[in-house]
Amino acid sequence: MTVFKEKHLLCTSGENPSVLFALVVGEEEKKDLEEIILCLKEDLHQDFALLAYAAEDWDRDLSPWEALPVFGDRPFGGGAATCLKDLLSTLDETLPDLYCTEDTPVILGGYSLAGLFALWAPYQTDRFQGITAASPSVWFPGWIEYVSSHSVHTEHIYLSLGDKEEKTRNRVMSTVGDCIRKCHEMYSDGRVKSTTLEFNPGNHFRDPGLRTAKGLLWTARQILEET
Repeated sequence: MTVFKEKHLLCTSGENPSVLFALVVGEEEKKDLEEIILCLKEDLHQDFALLAYAAEDWDRDLSPWEALPVFGDRPFGGGAATCLKDLLSTLDETLPDLYCTEDTPVILGGYSLAGLFALWAPYQTDRFQGITAASPSVWFPGWIEYVSSHSVHTEHIYLSLGDKEEKTRNRVMSTVGDCIRKCHEMYSDGRVKSTTLEFNPGNHFRDPGLRTAKGLLWTARQILEET
């Protein structure tokens, strides 16, 4: 079953989901949903549910705090707290439609700035058992300092990056490789049960749907192996 709503998409592969994927998307990422759902159906081999939540304003809604622009002239709005509150409300409201309960494990995932949002969210809530951050914007000003000084409330974190992403002329974004390695190092020091860092071929814009699906599958398997 796949149902489109005003701000989100609901998908279930059966009436007994073992895991619920909460995926934050923007306009560009919406086009990858079909590929992501197909990959999950082919490779997970268990019923699942998926909520795709559409952010209204990418730079405003998914940035954890205000920051100056790193490309173009539009600053980041720091609206992640409001976005997270709405996402959690939407999640609770749609559980019955997804054949899920409050006990169904939830994995939060996202790509690019939505990947950063996914990493930030478990510092605010323990609602998510796993996090998938595909090519996340961990170059975001102040992010590494935030991770080093706060406690994360999730059990499994997947990180990935394209192997050419750090080879950019943008001074801030070129730090993404060092930043994601530092994140992985910190998560590996016992802050979570399991974490991995995977490098994929290509730049930031290559195969976002496939990269996201790979991360969701890895995170789901960590959780399902425990049950």
